[in-house]
Amino acid sequence: MATLAGDTVPDVFFKAASATGNDPTGADWGPLVKACLDELGPVEGCNLGFLYITDALAEHATSIVTLLRGVTGIRDWAGTVGIGVCANDEEFFDQPAISVMAARLPPDSFRLFPVISGDLEPLRRMAGGWLDKHGASLALVHADPRHQDLAGLVTTLADSTSGFLVGGLSASRSEFPQFTIPGNTATMVSGPVGDGGVSGVLFAPTLAVATGLSQGCTPIGPIRTITAAEENVILEIDGRPALEVFKEDIGEILARDLRRVSGYIFAGLPIRGSDTADYLVRDLIAIDPRAGWISIAHRVQSGQPILFTRRDQQSAEADMRRMLANLKKRVKTTPKGAIYVSCIARGPSLFGDGSQEVAMIRETFGDIPLAGFFASGEISHNRLYGYTGVLTLFL
Repeated sequence: MATLAGDTVPDVFFKAASATGNDPTGADWGPLVKACLDELGPVEGCNLGFLYITDALAEHATSIVTLLRGVTGIRDWAGTVGIGVCANDEEFFDQPAISVMAARLPPDSFRLFPVISGDLEPLRRMAGGWLDKHGASLALVHADPRHQDLAGLVTTLADSTSGFLVGGLSASRSEFPQFTIPGNTATMVSGPVGDGGVSGVLFAPTLAVATGLSQGCTPIGPIRTITAAEENVILEIDGRPALEVFKEDIGEILARDLRRVSGYIFAGLPIRGSDTADYLVRDLIAIDPRAGWISIAHRVQSGQPILFTRRDQQSAEADMRRMLANLKKRVKTTPKGAIYVSCIARGPSLFGDGSQEVAMIRETFGDIPLAGFFASGEISHNRLYGYTGVLTLFL
């Protein structure tokens, strides 16, 4: 978690809306956008838009953002595509849906940057002078999961901007659009939609914000130490066969039938130096009962700490409420707007129907304008996460 303090700007204003359609192909996207705009209403003076669409609409991304720019007069838009999206008090999955939030911010309090796939020159060209003058306390970013070194790119971006990153990886069964620098900017000729790397919007320290991270899992054993490993295969933990320790931590019932651990038990990799006992959750890939090793979806090495975690509705809800309660203690005013990025493995598949995640947010902070999406990975600070929810509040 992080609180990024700045002087509250009285002119800050947010307004959010959503719409969904019945055509599963998303071809009838025009009326869908119009319905969203009708719900949004007048946005006079707003100068930044957040846009999230479900993947049924991905091929129409350029047309959608172009229409929104023309009707609202808002030039700058940031966002991406998700398997699901959320807005205000609703979550939408597996249907054509759009989530829009318009913001009125001081003109110098934010700066968009185009897709970066390795070379940081596009960032320096578009935002270098702005960063030198204002600095960035926060960056809302969207990333293409197909990038070969996404973790390294996220770390590099965090280091180069000195900002606290929040956001997520696009989630789609088709295209992976990101809404970014508008096409009439001289340095961006490909239009207001891109893909292939990381794009987003930087926020100056004068804009007060607070962020929170909710893990979708609960630790079920002590923090242990990997004592032998090859690539992503863990051979020994605490000097014993890895599978032996794993069975001990998950308990006798699960240990008798290891087929039951899939999708329920995960590896947790504690983050060194974290003052919040933070850890990265990674999938179990394989178990070899004969050789006694386990394999996880992350490269590991000897001497690295590890723990095992459980993911179910009860533990995920408890941690979500813990995160919200901690944020509530730190936030002394009603937030003006919020961005929420959650994992596609959460949502209805974990919490059930009824838009439970945004319902918990609104129980805590009231009917604040909110937009967001369900991602294939989440970003907080300078790392990639899984099975988490990342909430950003604009104060």
